[in-house]
Amino acid sequence: MPRSAAIVLTASFLAAPVTGQPALDITLKQGTPREAQTRDQLRRLVTAYDVSPWVFTKSIVIDERSTPHSHPVLTLHARHLKDDDLLLSTFVHEQFHWPLAQKSELTEEAIKELRGIFPTVPGRMPEGAQDEHSTYLHLLVCYLEWHAIQQLLGELRARQVMEFWATDHYTWVYKTVLDRERDIGSVLAKYKLLPARPSA
Repeated sequence: MPRSAAIVLTASFLAAPVTGQPALDITLKQGTPREAQTRDQLRRLVTAYDVSPWVFTKSIVIDERSTPHSHPVLTLHARHLKDDDLLLSTFVHEQFHWPLAQKSELTEEAIKELRGIFPTVPGRMPEGAQDEHSTYLHLLVCYLEWHAIQQLLGELRARQVMEFWATDHYTWVYKTVLDRERDIGSVLAKYKLLPARPSA
């Protein structure tokens, strides 16, 4: 990552979710006002909502020219300045790639099982992800995202977010998560890929 235009803060990677409200280490890639506003928005959201059960890396890049992605550093864009729920959902979505990557063998076993349940999936955007394997992976990630944002936002707002995503990107994936929730959840449970529920 070029560092000349970035406001560089110390990066730290966690093997397990942090406890308490996370203090994120945020870098602005271009250093633009929209990126700074998104940084401030994200900091406000992680103060307002207890996202700590779903934070697996605290190192974040805000890059208004990039598509959100999880690795090697979790990167968000500046698209959702006017919609807190969409930014929060995107943040949680990218976080969930980390524990699945850390448990890569179990994740691959889960994907094999999903191939049996869903033998044909889209292998390109916007219905699917970058390829078929990524589409199967995103069935897992988007299921985890769905359940996390239900706890963060409540059932109605979480469903509104998912229904928006189902018209925006990974459209088949998000629709399938809503339609086949039990099937996907049972696969995640079988391979012990469900996060521990936060205590009340």
